[in-house]
Amino acid sequence: MKAGLLNQLYWYHMFFGLVYWTYAQFNRSDSTMYYYYTSRITNWSNSFEEGTVFVHWLAYPWINWFGFNYDMMMFLATWLGFWGFVFFYLFFKENLRFNPKFEGWDAITIFMFLPNMHFWTASLGKGAVIFAGIGFLTYGLSWPAKRPFHIAFGSFLTYMIRPHILFAILIGMGVGFVLGKEKVPLYQKYMVVIFSIAMSIYVYEDLILYLGYDPNNLLESFEEESALNRTRLQTAGSAVDMGSYSLPMKLFTFWFRPLFVDSPNALGIAISFENALYIYMFSKILKKDFITYIKDAPAMVKMSAVVFLSISISMTFVMSNLGIIIRQKSQIMYFMLFVVVAFMDWQKTNRIKKRGEIFNRIVEEERRNREEAELVGG
Repeated sequence: MKAGLLNQLYWYHMFFGLVYWTYAQFNRSDSTMYYYYTSRITNWSNSFEEGTVFVHWLAYPWINWFGFNYDMMMFLATWLGFWGFVFFYLFFKENLRFNPKFEGWDAITIFMFLPNMHFWTASLGKGAVIFAGIGFLTYGLSWPAKRPFHIAFGSFLTYMIRPHILFAILIGMGVGFVLGKEKVPLYQKYMVVIFSIAMSIYVYEDLILYLGYDPNNLLESFEEESALNRTRLQTAGSAVDMGSYSLPMKLFTFWFRPLFVDSPNALGIAISFENALYIYMFSKILKKDFITYIKDAPAMVKMSAVVFLSISISMTFVMSNLGIIIRQKSQIMYFMLFVVVAFMDWQKTNRIKKRGEIFNRIVEEERRNREEAELVGG
């Protein structure tokens, strides 16, 4: 990563930390609840469990041992969120041959500076923690043999905040590694599949209980809990009737709304520009040769596609509030963006190959013409 871009990204993210801190001074924010509740905890070990409580466990030593105030904790959480961007950037760069362009602009640089991605990962709360965890984990999976620490640390943070996200990434990793175009020994593929299945089984029951479902009657409890969650989210304002939507419309809502016509406030207007960019980038893969590409795509591309689609589909059954959707999708949009730019990277590689083949044919034709001319002249 270039030092200049790294510095710009750091200060840009810290600026959004200041923006969120300012926002929290005048609006209700979960960050204040996390801080003041943690400052009153008397037993640190009681907070070590999945979900919201884990943020208290992470914050406890800083607040109760080192005396960090609210402002310092906001800065610390913002700094943690920044590392998610660093590792996603490294993941993009090491898995692409070229720098894909959008209208002459470097696509990866654009992705790293999307405002909504920074706003929701720049405060004390689950957003910064899980985004950093997914960044560590994704970077580690790009080269598992050499990055066990990144995989372990990223898996830990991701699981403790949202077990189902880790579940989806494990499944995606197994699918991608087995079906990817990389030529690796068969025993290594079996090892990855066995590891993914074992980890999925290990987290399955905890995941089901964490989501509030009954392991003995999963389908019925899923429907009941989904309906209850939609009702809760609809009472929070900016509700959308996701329950009556078809699956394609649910996915469109989750990925690309709010747009300008249904933005609930000024923040929604700003996010609409970002969503319009998502639509434009997504349109890049709506081509026939994308099917050809995805069949033979590398493991990381297939993993990203599986993770993005599986989490998106599951989220659409419980999300019915645009405010919540805006926050939740920031955790996985880089997976979709990576698939898009990897496809563009493949297209450019094919164009270069075709130009090379044409050039070689021209050179060969000229060589034959010279030989024929020499024979005629002789």
